Amino acid sequence: MRVAQIADPAQKMNQLGLILGLGAFASIVMAPIWGYISDHTRSRIGRRKLWMIVGVAGGGAGLLLMSATRDITVFGLGWVIAQIGFNANQAALNALLPDHVPEMQRGRVSGLLGLTVIVGVVLGTFLTQFTAANPYLLFMVPWLGTVLSLAIVLPMFRDGPAPDAAKASGGMREILASFSISPREHPDFYWAWISRFLFFMGMAYLQVYAVYFLSDHLKQPMADVPRLIFINGTIGAVITVALSPLAGWLSDRTKQRKPFVIGAALVAGVGLVTIGMAQTVMHFLIGSAVASVGMSVYYAVDLALVAAVLPDPENGAKDMGIFQIANTLPQSLAPIIAPAFLAIGAVQGGNYTAVFLAASAFVLVGAAAIMPIKERHSPAA
Repeated sequence: MRVAQIADPAQKMNQLGLILGLGAFASIVMAPIWGYISDHTRSRIGRRKLWMIVGVAGGGAGLLLMSATRDITVFGLGWVIAQIGFNANQAALNALLPDHVPEMQRGRVSGLLGLTVIVGVVLGTFLTQFTAANPYLLFMVPWLGTVLSLAIVLPMFRDGPAPDAAKASGGMREILASFSISPREHPDFYWAWISRFLFFMGMAYLQVYAVYFLSDHLKQPMADVPRLIFINGTIGAVITVALSPLAGWLSDRTKQRKPFVIGAALVAGVGLVTIGMAQTVMHFLIGSAVASVGMSVYYAVDLALVAAVLPDPENGAKDMGIFQIANTLPQSLAPIIAPAFLAIGAVQGGNYTAVFLAASAFVLVGAAAIMPIKERHSPAA
């Protein structure tokens, strides 16, 4: 929305894609690096808590820069800084699941974590209705929410410095070698990564292009779009609150992850096809609700599946950081690939049907990539 306010209207799509791409590239590079640093941090504050604090502070600095400028280049720089900062926080957060949660409770915890994605989006879009006119409020009010969340979370778990065995040698060759994971020794890690990458690639089109789908394809006035996005997000939040904890609990009870993840991806694919065929706002909302069902279950269970296939649980932040690339790389690739789909058939305003059919195809192939993974079953706690 802010890009639409400060960018050249004729170039807003290209500039949005470039900014998102640069931010995603920063995330791709920094996520595993921050994870490695967190795994080897010897601070008394703790190897996770320190970088959670630093990350929120760095992310806030980037958002402040975005608030203060009307120059699209400086705005993009602020987004990159924010991504670098928040990835330090995310790398440490990602490691808390394998660090502190037993295998047979990870579905339930993963389900609760899945709530945070959707609830955060809904709260953000709700606040946007009141803060869109002021860029400082637009970016800094949500950031204050991260500060409050940090103050709540930090006292809830024990943390300490990295064990002596995890102390970094300082040799660049050894550091780089730590990011190399053998596909022969850890094939499940790669299949889970590929599946997540493809799923997030498909869902990225909904997250990035929902605004333009409503304004350009369904011809809704831009003034109405924030309200429609909020309604859509609220529907998704209700679905997530209802399904995500339940899916996580059932996953733990049945000691199964794969069927839930595969089924969720199939349902999400159906929802994306429905959106692509939409000719009315109601049709769009129905398709998005179906996609939300799949997305809610996927988010609830996939993280538990990922935690089970980590090559080295002692370096959980680094390995989860590599998985984080599967979340962020689609943010870079989706806007780059989308113009090829938008141009199909020379449809006025862009061929959004082709975009969402392609998104569905990515998600469905992602479901197939789960099949080769061998599930690990632990004794019930």
